Amino acid sequence: MLRGDHSDSENLRPLDEIRKDIDLIDQELVTLLSRRTDLAIEVGKIKGRDGKPFFTPERERAIYERLSAINPGPLLPKQLKSIYREIISAAIAAEKPLTVAYWGPPGTFTNMAALQTFGGSTNLAAEDSISDVFKAVENNKADYGVVPVENSVAGVVPETLDMFPQTNVKICAETYVAIDHHLVSTLTDMNQIKTVYAGPQPSAQCKRWLKMNIPAAEIVEVVPTAKAAQAALDDPTGAAIANVLGAEMVGIPILQEHIADNPQNRTRFLVIGYNEPVKTGRDKTSIMFNLRNRPGELYRALEALYEHGVNLMMIESRPAPRASFEYIFYTDCAGHRTDDNLVAAINRLKGQALETTVLGSYPMAESNG
Repeated sequence: MLRGDHSDSENLRPLDEIRKDIDLIDQELVTLLSRRTDLAIEVGKIKGRDGKPFFTPERERAIYERLSAINPGPLLPKQLKSIYREIISAAIAAEKPLTVAYWGPPGTFTNMAALQTFGGSTNLAAEDSISDVFKAVENNKADYGVVPVENSVAGVVPETLDMFPQTNVKICAETYVAIDHHLVSTLTDMNQIKTVYAGPQPSAQCKRWLKMNIPAAEIVEVVPTAKAAQAALDDPTGAAIANVLGAEMVGIPILQEHIADNPQNRTRFLVIGYNEPVKTGRDKTSIMFNLRNRPGELYRALEALYEHGVNLMMIESRPAPRASFEYIFYTDCAGHRTDDNLVAAINRLKGQALETTVLGSYPMAESNG
C-alpha cells in the first residue's frame, strides 16, 4: 500500500457517522422537495386559471442551464440533469397529471425519448403507430405525443412528416436519443447462440458486428423491435438486439454492449401538442410549404430564406396527399418565428408558396445528448 493511501485510510471517519450525516441530508432534501412541490402546485393553479401550458420546455432549459452554472461537483452536469428531470416530472404531475402518447410498445427508443423528455411521473401511453400518436393528441386523448422524425443513419421518418398536412398539431420540443444496440441473452457464451431476434433496422445497423462475431447465427426478424428481447428470453439458445430499456422491461441480461456498426447513431424525436414555447435565444423553427408546379419555384422559395439570413438546417420533400406529382417541403430553420429575419422570410415565403404553415418554434436540443 502506498503511504498516501495508508494516511487517507487512517483519516476516514467511521461508516456509521458518515451514514448519519447522509440521513440528515436526506431529511432536509425531503423537506425541501415537499416545499418545492407545494410551490409547483401553486404555479399549476395559476397556469390553470390563465390557460397556460403545463409543459414548458423553455423553462426547463433555463433550469438546467442555471443548475449547471452553479453546480460545484462532484456530480456531473448530466447526472444533475437526470435527477432534476425526475424532480420536474413529479412537480408537473402535482400541477396537472399529463398523458403523453408515444409510438410503442413499451421498451422502444420512442419510449426512451418520452421518458427523457417528460420523466417517470408522467402517464405514458403506448400507441400502435405514428399516426395513432397524432390522433391521440388531436382527439385530446393525450396532452402531448412523441414521434421520431429523423435518424442520423437512415434519414427522415416519412410517416411522421406525412401526418403534418393531416392534422393541426404543432411541434413543442425536440430531443435526441443515442441509438445504442446491445446483444441480450440468457446465455453467457456467444458461441452457443443459434438465433438472433431483431427488428429490420437494428439488424441492418449491426450487420457487420453480427457477421464478425456470430456468423453462424440465424437472424430472425421481429416486428416491432421491442418484442425481440422477449423472444430471446423465451428461447434458451436465442439472443436479441435490444436497447437498455427493452432489456430491463423484459428482465434479460445484456451479453454484449454497443454492437452497432456506427457508434454515432442518433435519432431526433419531436414532441407534438398545441402550445408554443417562448423564445429562448437558441431555438429552431419548422416550416411546411407547397409550391406551384413551375420551373424555379423551389429556388425562389429558398431564396426567401437566404436573402434574410435564415440558416436552413434541414429540407425534405414528401408527396402531397391531395395532388399527384406535387410535393410538400419541410424545413428546419435556426431561430424563433418572432425573430425579425424569420418574420420577414416567412412573409416572403407565404407570397411565393401556395400554402405555408409554421409547424412550431421550440428550444433547440443538443444533438450529442
